[in-house]
Amino acid sequence: MNKMQLTVMIEREGDGYVALCSELDIASQGATVEEAKANLAEALELFFETADPSEIERRQSSEVYFTTLEVAVG
Repeated sequence: MNKMQLTVMIEREGDGYVALCSELDIASQGATVEEAKANLAEALELFFETADPSEIERRQSSEVYFTTLEVAVG
């Protein structure tokens, strides 16, 4: 079985959490951080099992950056 390391951002939204894999633009949610992460892993595995290789290639971003940015407010 092949493995792939992906970037995941988890953000609180209302009473739960949303997990986003920005490389493939796939998201899931859960009541806890752990549940959101597990649900995203399941969604990603299902995507890789069912998606056409061209769909995977089209969605896959090879470079993702997370950084901070200072801006003037007010």
